[in-house]
Amino acid sequence: MLNKVILMGRITTDPELKHTPSNTAVCAFTLAVNRRFNRNETDFIDIVAWRQQAEFVSKYFTKGQQMVVCGALQTRNWEDKNGNKRKSVEVVVDEVHFADSKRTAGNTPREEALPFDFSGGNAFSEIEDEDDGNLPF
Repeated sequence: MLNKVILMGRITTDPELKHTPSNTAVCAFTLAVNRRFNRNETDFIDIVAWRQQAEFVSKYFTKGQQMVVCGALQTRNWEDKNGNKRKSVEVVVDEVHFADSKRTAGNTPREEALPFDFSGGNAFSEIEDEDDGNLPF
């Protein structure tokens, strides 16, 4: 059997991290995905991330950011507060990826944690050439 979904779209609201009673991290959000042949039509797909993926999404993604989600399609039956039977269809995350073509400085904690200075300063130094012309093989 094969159940694989790959979507690229924009997050509709800031993802919010929650925890189950057993302290498992979960993050539910909606992805706005343009249709393939009619870009004027958009589908709003419910996405659920668990554990480390949930923590990652809540920490590094915000409303409006473009992301790629890989996961599995899942249906869930439930009852609303009036006792009506309902069915939800959602994508359960296996992988998430950044999809924005250009990120703005200071946008997320991820950029604050970068170990190198990319501000335009020269972080590199010259290495003296010690090549005597002999190859090691």
